[in-house]
Amino acid sequence: MVDRAAVAEDWRRRGFGCDLWVDPPGQRWEDFVHGVDELVMVVEGRVEFEIDGVVHQPEAGEELLIPAGAVHSVRNLGGGPARWLYGYHAG
Repeated sequence: MVDRAAVAEDWRRRGFGCDLWVDPPGQRWEDFVHGVDELVMVVEGRVEFEIDGVVHQPEAGEELLIPAGAVHSVRNLGGGPARWLYGYHAG
């Protein structure tokens, strides 16, 4: 189980925010680009992250960095809601 408070504190020390996102089954977010680094971490569900053409299917608690300027997509592959943390670098 992911300790959201501990993750938020760790990310804050590293200069990132930390918020929870919930996607319904089948939700897809395609081809986003941000001007700052983003951290993501699956809390629950089966989520696929595609970053500059490389597909990742992290386990709950596994952190991924989406670098600034990377084209990325997020897909809920599970049959239920997916919950994942995300945070943008503040500096």
